[in-house]
Amino acid sequence: MTSKIFTVVMLAVLVGASGLSAATNETELSAVLASIKQVGTKGAGHRAAQAAWQKLADADAAQLPAILVALDDASPLAANWLRGATEAIVARRLADGGSLPTAALEEFLADRRHAPRSRRLAYEWLVRVDQTTADRLLPGMLDDPSLELRRDAVAQLIVQASAKGKQDPDAAKAILQTALQSARDLDQINDAIRKLGDLGVKIDLTSQLGFVTHWKVVGPFDNAGGRGFAVAYPPEKSVDLAATYPGKSGEVHWVEAEASDEMGHVDLNRALGTHKGAAAYAFAEFDSDAARPVELRLGSANASKIWLNGKPLEEAEVYHAFTTMDQYIGRGECKRGKNRILVKLCQNEQTEDWAAEWKFQLRVCDPTGGALEQQEKNP
Repeated sequence: MTSKIFTVVMLAVLVGASGLSAATNETELSAVLASIKQVGTKGAGHRAAQAAWQKLADADAAQLPAILVALDDASPLAANWLRGATEAIVARRLADGGSLPTAALEEFLADRRHAPRSRRLAYEWLVRVDQTTADRLLPGMLDDPSLELRRDAVAQLIVQASAKGKQDPDAAKAILQTALQSARDLDQINDAIRKLGDLGVKIDLTSQLGFVTHWKVVGPFDNAGGRGFAVAYPPEKSVDLAATYPGKSGEVHWVEAEASDEMGHVDLNRALGTHKGAAAYAFAEFDSDAARPVELRLGSANASKIWLNGKPLEEAEVYHAFTTMDQYIGRGECKRGKNRILVKLCQNEQTEDWAAEWKFQLRVCDPTGGALEQQEKNP
């Protein structure tokens, strides 16, 4: 919702719109929430949503848990409207010296089936009214599916470890190692590793993040004019590491390539030579001790496709926009035992120095971004 619409609606509430009382029946509340959740782009449903928002923003604080449930599956636009209404309710309730339904909010927060954004709001309100909330609840959120809540829990541990300092290094090490296993944000991971290093504990960042470091690569295949991105060259049909294929300028075969740094980067220019208008494939295997959801998280400045056990997971026909860890995420299921990863990486024909990069990094993760327990195999 634009700031102008938000201001108009807030004024309507403040001058006495008819709101929802604590005794509002479930049917009426559901109708109001449904009107807001139907709001769309380009003004679709805005008039009905504004009227519903006026009622909702003036609701009793007892309605907050029900509103949070509605927020679980709301679209990003509708979520903005719902959050605005909840903040109006909370601000008015606290300004009047009233209380929030803390028991119900804490129960909502504890149910991890709810969306992270909904649970985060509940947590923030609980912290606002009770300063002991963080100390009481965060220790149980180190494995939380909400990455924001998990981050707060990890930050609390890092502070605790720093307080131990040199007075109790063994305790500090134990706390930092727990923080490291729970951390999902790179800055916190690096912070914990650095502090552990100061205490004499060396951590392998590559393994900690789950990067695959041993690959077989083959290429170049033709990608003149970007046409090769859509072409299913032989490795897409079947990976035979002993095979030779017709390539861009002659026969090509699989060669070994390894990550060149602790962040798992594999340089195809080094492995295959410098090429323009070219496509290449990278293949790796890993063992999993169980079937489970898995994410293959790729970082590359080149156009890319990802397969897991022959199933396509993700593709992005983007060249030299930027490169970052976890830039593209392919979600799938790995099986117990051996799993096969195939990545296609296409280089375009730009000649600028900054367009020479032809490399990638890939890590195998659980749905929270934690390194999947795996045994990497040399393909």
